[in-house]
Amino acid sequence: MWLRRRRRKAWGQRPFPAAWLDVLQSNAAAYWRLDETRRAKIRRDILVLVADKNWEGCAGFVMTDEAKVTIACQIALVTLGFDAEYFDAVRSILVYPQAYSAPGRTVIDSGVILEGESHRLGEAWYRGPVILSWPETLAAARGETQGENLVAHEFAHQLDMQNGRVADGLPPMASREQFDRWRRVTEREFAELQRDCEDRTAPRWRSSSAGALDCSAAASPAEFFAVASERFFAAPLAFRASHSELFGILAEFYRQPMW
Repeated sequence: MWLRRRRRKAWGQRPFPAAWLDVLQSNAAAYWRLDETRRAKIRRDILVLVADKNWEGCAGFVMTDEAKVTIACQIALVTLGFDAEYFDAVRSILVYPQAYSAPGRTVIDSGVILEGESHRLGEAWYRGPVILSWPETLAAARGETQGENLVAHEFAHQLDMQNGRVADGLPPMASREQFDRWRRVTEREFAELQRDCEDRTAPRWRSSSAGALDCSAAASPAEFFAVASERFFAAPLAFRASHSELFGILAEFYRQPMW
């Protein structure tokens, strides 16, 4: 552990390459809304993440510094409020040139598991890799999506699994009081979303706001947390307007006022 910390400290003290600043100029819309103190932390974390992780291109995708820096910047934005959070359990980040197919499993009520192929944009594995589709990753980094951010989504799952292999929408909390507030707000909002998604005439179905939670968040508490995290980072003002209390507990959890 001490050797890892020593290496990361050394990596974070390296000069930030000028070419990487050019990548941030093109591909990091949120970075430029920060003050210089927070930008400096982002740059240090990018240096560490690029050096620390095993980066792999899949299905013909050629891994470049642009992809590494773009993704690392988004990870660093998620952990901006944390001290030296580099996701120790995530050793590899795999990037595909587009959505990809992967084996899927669905457990039905009888307990039978149905096997099949599913198309995916990303995955987060417990003590395993994070997998990302590059077009969706790049669009979110450039601020071109409506409240969506694939990197924030998958790394929210990784935070969720830091206290157990099952993502349950209850990531580690700083205190019992924070945990109680989290459960009170998220359980109420999750139940309301599920009711709305069962009723296709509900206002939520007609909303086009970037800050609104869509019905993908109603699939499970884990997906609720991941989708809410996307909105928090990708459309903070709209999300705060739509879900002020939920926004507040996410700001407390991520230790960020946004913006």
